[in-house]
Amino acid sequence: MKTSQGIRIKQPNEVDILRKAGKILSSIVVQLQGSLTSGMSTKDIDLKAEELIRQHKVAAAFKGYRGFPGVACISVNEAVVHGIPGPRVVKNGDIVSVDIGIIYEGYYSDTAVTVPIGNIPSETQRLLDVTHASLLRGIEQARVGNRLSDISFAVQSFVEMHGFSVVRDFVGHGIGKQLHEDPEIPNYGRPSEGPVLAEGMVFAIEPMVNMGTHRTKTLSDGWTVVTEDGKPSAHFEHTIVITSKGPEILTK
Repeated sequence: MKTSQGIRIKQPNEVDILRKAGKILSSIVVQLQGSLTSGMSTKDIDLKAEELIRQHKVAAAFKGYRGFPGVACISVNEAVVHGIPGPRVVKNGDIVSVDIGIIYEGYYSDTAVTVPIGNIPSETQRLLDVTHASLLRGIEQARVGNRLSDISFAVQSFVEMHGFSVVRDFVGHGIGKQLHEDPEIPNYGRPSEGPVLAEGMVFAIEPMVNMGTHRTKTLSDGWTVVTEDGKPSAHFEHTIVITSKGPEILTK
């Protein structure tokens, strides 16, 4: 069933599948995070992700999607999103964003984390902390009767209060039988606008937060998005479902 705004409402049996998918994906991410060390290439990280996906007997959502060559988007330091796995070696002091999705019984799950490698500067750690906290602030607004932009406003206001900027060029999204479903969920905007939120809506909410300017550019590989000023960026994402009792994080 779709709402008048074209947002698909998931039935309880679908939510059960998405719940299982989220549990599998979160398990993969925990194992992947634990394996990240200085000296690995981003290709090494991707191969580890591929191995974990195979072990869990699910399909990689990103590989081949619109031609993307990797299992995961792996973005280091100034890379915001869509980093192609390759020869770049991560080292102490770097931050590595891993955005990964799976398909389980025909349904998609999507999550992202930004991981510090060794000791990172205190301001970079603050960027990670604020980005993750802004995700939780956004999720908290995913409640029956709220408006879609309440999520966006919660993210933006929290991020900017702490002196950072939200990326405008990329957004969160609905998710289910497709990786990207309606609606788009910007990480900025005024409150109390857009569709009314209802039970059974499933969203991938994903703040991308920059230390400097919000502006980005895409590199010549056609995929990797970096900050225009070369300063670090962080990215966290959860797939969530709106229930009568509030938001439930499926990829926790």
